Amino acid sequence: MNDLILLNMLILGGTAFVAALILYLVSKKFAVKTDEMVISIAAALPQVNCGACGKAGCADFATACARADEPSFANLYCPVGGAAVMQKIASIRGFAATDRAQSVAVLRCQGSCQNAPAKIAYEAISSCRIANRISSGQSGCPDGCLHIGDCVKVCKFGALSLDKTSNMPVVDSKKCTSCGACVKICPRGLFEIRKQSPAGGMVYVACRNKQKGAIARKNCSKACIACLKCTKICDQIKVENNLSYIPPEVDAGVFGEELAKSCPTSAIIYKERVHG
Repeated sequence: MNDLILLNMLILGGTAFVAALILYLVSKKFAVKTDEMVISIAAALPQVNCGACGKAGCADFATACARADEPSFANLYCPVGGAAVMQKIASIRGFAATDRAQSVAVLRCQGSCQNAPAKIAYEAISSCRIANRISSGQSGCPDGCLHIGDCVKVCKFGALSLDKTSNMPVVDSKKCTSCGACVKICPRGLFEIRKQSPAGGMVYVACRNKQKGAIARKNCSKACIACLKCTKICDQIKVENNLSYIPPEVDAGVFGEELAKSCPTSAIIYKERVHG
């Protein structure tokens, strides 16, 4: 009996030894070599894994930075870390960091409770996406803010809040990292990441209503009515589908104040300085 027990122990022990040896050899053969540069770059990143850089996360972005040549590296940018982080990564790679204009999320809507009074009451699930599917909105504007705040919920940096008086999302430009989470979540595409002008200002049309002028104005006092006045000031501005759009390339320092003053409904917002 003792011999049988000893034999079983030897068989089990031998099997375990062979299995361990196989696992060891396989781990050595297929081991992933540690890239010290990737580790160094990853350590410089904010590690929020927001995907704003266009990569799957900070690890993927670090790998892309480590493998990129200098021309390709110039196209990589971490919106959350900004210029300071990219300068660190450039130093690790031995490259020169590329200067980029600061950017910030802007809300292209002024459909507050005051400017766009409610015509109907919405009482359902508290979700902008669901509300967008079943309703044109309390004000009747099919393109305006739904006032529920999905954008506030997804902002990881506390840069968005709902104003208690206007019931509109408010962007804190000092906290905004241009991660784009609000852009992705808004079912009506009301947010846009805008680059600041060389002087630090910004000018844009804060409206997305594509209804004809009279109807748009009826739903919101600050709606764009496609009057074309802005196009006479700057020929870069185009009006399509009853809606004006000011490209980010338009210099706010040159045209901003004049454009804002010329708009009869104050749909154009001009900010002399944006602290992004």
